[in-house]
Amino acid sequence: MFDELLPPHSASSATLRFSLTRKEDKRGDAEVAEVRGGIGLTSVLLWAWCALLFPSHSISQVRTGADRLFTDEFHLVAGKRIGLVTNHTGLLSNGRHLADSLFAHPEVTLAALFGPEHGIRGEVPAGGSVGDGHDPTTGVTVFSLYGKTYKPTPEMLKGIDVLLFDIQDVGARFYTYISTMSYAMEAAAENGIPFIVLDRPNPITGTRVEGPIREDSLRSFVGLHPIPIVHGMTVGELATMFNEEGWLKSGVKSDLHVVKMEGWRREMWYDETALRWIPPSPNIRTLETAVVYPGTCLIEGTNLSEGRGTDRPFEYIGAPYVDGKKWAEELNSRRLPGVTFQPIRFTPDATKSMKHAGEECGGVFVHVTDRERYEPIITGMTILASARELFPDDFQWRPGSIDRLSGVTTLRETIGDGSVIQAIVQTWGEQMQRFLLLRTRHLSY
Repeated sequence: MFDELLPPHSASSATLRFSLTRKEDKRGDAEVAEVRGGIGLTSVLLWAWCALLFPSHSISQVRTGADRLFTDEFHLVAGKRIGLVTNHTGLLSNGRHLADSLFAHPEVTLAALFGPEHGIRGEVPAGGSVGDGHDPTTGVTVFSLYGKTYKPTPEMLKGIDVLLFDIQDVGARFYTYISTMSYAMEAAAENGIPFIVLDRPNPITGTRVEGPIREDSLRSFVGLHPIPIVHGMTVGELATMFNEEGWLKSGVKSDLHVVKMEGWRREMWYDETALRWIPPSPNIRTLETAVVYPGTCLIEGTNLSEGRGTDRPFEYIGAPYVDGKKWAEELNSRRLPGVTFQPIRFTPDATKSMKHAGEECGGVFVHVTDRERYEPIITGMTILASARELFPDDFQWRPGSIDRLSGVTTLRETIGDGSVIQAIVQTWGEQMQRFLLLRTRHLSY
């Protein structure tokens, strides 16, 4: 993994944790973490001593681009008819949705809303078609950008003076909101409409860059541009890159303005911003899920369950044919940094359409123990390689899916040949170095 501007892991980033003891359960086939309870005077003094010696990351109040639009940059939209690309994550710091605030503001007209995957209010399941309609709160017309078209049409943009984008991303190439942004920028450029991105944090920090660069032959809605899986950029920085590098259709350039955040630093995790966590989509329920997602989303390219339909999507991985204890032992023997694997059994919700719905699955819980050291793509690749090695008669690729998600054919082909994962990563090095240089030109924080 390439960590830019990331302070080395040291005692200064340590946080106080309760003491854990481990014991064998009655079957002897699993280790159980047990919290030894009670906080007495000794514990309080220990906490104070550790807090002084090993301070944790500070929490800072970050002001998003959406908040700054109203306080510092309102001239960009004053007197305009606005089109807004957003979803349920487009909240201001006062808890009110940006669409509702714009609709109520006397100096602007909210003319149209544009909904990405999961819809304006974030209730549509992954892959589900989002239809046109009207927003139930404001009554404003909603155009779907995840149904018959991914790109606003000239008819949708008729009468719009400026197009805004305000959606919380998760920091992974295949998360479709950044593709929606790119297509919206492209449409705005083609129709002579200014495009404004209201920037928000990259929840998994803006320092980590990991994974292969997407090959041209695998361009798709989950990999629209040649960037790595973990890109370490905000949506505003990505928009600048897409625009300035000529990556929009026919090289068109948008009249782009990014309303930057205030108080955000690249090394910040989302829980260090003092912003409320809102699940960006139905299966990214927590920051912990977002941390593992760039690697475990690759499981979608196999016949393993990625935990959809459970309380821990993308953290529970398995299938009916999997021996969880055997798999956990193998994965833990690899000693991957910042993560352990616990054997589990789970049953995806039988009422929903997903892999192995209603079937009991053996598998592992991907438990991140140190997110500063955790390497999501290498971890995801190790999960894939070990599953193929341990369960060769049952494990199957979904070739089209895994290639689109990874952005390369070589991941599936090379892991299939049994090559060492570090050797695979090394083959990405030259392209990664070029991307890092390119990326530097577009960083704003």
